[in-house]
Amino acid sequence: MRAIISGASGLIGEALAARLRGEGFDVLRLVRRAPAHPDEAFWDPAAGEVDRTALEGADAVVHLAGAGIGDRPWTESYRREIRDSRIGGTRLLAEALAGLDSPPPVLVSGSAIGFYGDTGAAEATESAPRGTGFLADLVADWEAAAAPAAAAGIRVVHPRTGIVLSRRGGILGKTLPLFRAGAGGRLGDGRQWMSWITLRDEVAALGHLIASDLSGPVNLTAPSPVTNAGYTRELARVLRRPAVLPVPAPLLKLVLRGFAAEGPLISQRVLPARLLESGFAFADPDLPAALRAVLGR
Repeated sequence: MRAIISGASGLIGEALAARLRGEGFDVLRLVRRAPAHPDEAFWDPAAGEVDRTALEGADAVVHLAGAGIGDRPWTESYRREIRDSRIGGTRLLAEALAGLDSPPPVLVSGSAIGFYGDTGAAEATESAPRGTGFLADLVADWEAAAAPAAAAGIRVVHPRTGIVLSRRGGILGKTLPLFRAGAGGRLGDGRQWMSWITLRDEVAALGHLIASDLSGPVNLTAPSPVTNAGYTRELARVLRRPAVLPVPAPLLKLVLRGFAAEGPLISQRVLPARLLESGFAFADPDLPAALRAVLGR
């Protein structure tokens, strides 16, 4: 079996590649430079180039590439980069797969729970309507860009991923030094809901999507979202450190610019209805045990 992954050097992509190799897949990574290893193939989304020969005959394609949502403040130029990297790359890959003599049976094309916008305290499953804001518009267009693959008969799945918990990156990895130093705290008033998933459940769920018959949007979040204040208390408890230094919302907005209003300050209470209905079993369904497992406690 052969799987192709874009974004394979990222937090999720690297872990997924390792898991699939362990399951017997030959993994081919799409890279934006001259390939240096037999398990690499070239593509350049900005230039509209991809090695179509390397795509022929794959058993699955997992598309995870794109500029980081929270890596930099949302200037106008970075908003364009976020959109272009996701929509342009997805469209390029979907059109290339659709034109193959031997296309893959499944394309798992990355997405995000930003589709739902700010849900407040209301629970959102895959049947919830599209929200408002930059992220909601981005995700809708991002998913739509995979339409050529679906039109060609390829099963297309959109894993709408929440906050991925890992020591090696994401919100936990970036803030862990502060919490370990006793300088952590809630963000804003802490009442906003966080929909999270551990990295090991994320990659297990992606593997499940490859093997299942699911198509369309599937929420990749744990079944027990928490408020930011609850997350902060639990992380502090697991680390046995105080976390009494809240970060005021105005400061977040000043530093992060547009991202704060749709990132750490937004409330998203998202549930993985379709994933659970399909029989997926979470290794880390609740936050206390999840944090202990992630942090080795």
